[in-house]
Amino acid sequence: MIILKSPAEIEKMKAAGKIVAGALDGLRAVVRPGVTTAELDAFAEDYIRGCGAVPAFKGYMGYPATVCASINEEVVHGIPSRGRALKEGDIVGLDLGAVVDGYFGDAAITVPVGEIAKELRVLLDVTEASLLKGIEKAIVGNRVSDISHAVQAYAESFGFSVVTDFVGHGIGRRLHEEPQVPNFGPPGQGARLKAGTTLAIEPMINMGTAHTVVLDDGWTAVTLDRRPSAHFEHTVAVTDDGPVILTAV
Repeated sequence: MIILKSPAEIEKMKAAGKIVAGALDGLRAVVRPGVTTAELDAFAEDYIRGCGAVPAFKGYMGYPATVCASINEEVVHGIPSRGRALKEGDIVGLDLGAVVDGYFGDAAITVPVGEIAKELRVLLDVTEASLLKGIEKAIVGNRVSDISHAVQAYAESFGFSVVTDFVGHGIGRRLHEEPQVPNFGPPGQGARLKAGTTLAIEPMINMGTAHTVVLDDGWTAVTLDRRPSAHFEHTVAVTDDGPVILTAV
């Protein structure tokens, strides 16, 4: 069942989303060669707690950290480590959430580490643009798969592949609610969007194969061919006035 949110509830989610956006914006400035993913995690937790919020991911289903830090071929759920330092030319996906007054915000960005290869820059730009294409379809009367199809059509037009093993989701008083929001599929399918629907839309786009595998840590998903992957996400509210990004800076 999709839980519709009232305007007052959406405002609470926007408060959580603002903190998420601030943490990610701060992380952009922290990312540089030599910084460890554990240092990124410490920054994110300090920022979220300093804003009076609670990290959404830490302890969720046993996840041990505040941020998911996924480098290069890591698609999602990379666990921060003191032994993992960023290198010039890497890309790092940063995914995190925050809880304010019982309501969740969730977003992700993928950030270049120093100077990156041109093809990596294209991957990042296309993935972020595919997210915006999906958000454009988050309007009253559309169906969930209209979002999915917009993401897939845009990303694949550049020769990239769309991850099918992980999808977006509804969000609100829980981090994961109905409906699931795939980044692939034909339009015109799935639940019809109504005002008050709140979604975490999150394209994961690969340079090579769409297939992934989870490493022995039980969390980190990597591309099967070990080619790079990018990830962008926003929490979005469907309203009568169009989509509203709740995790905007």
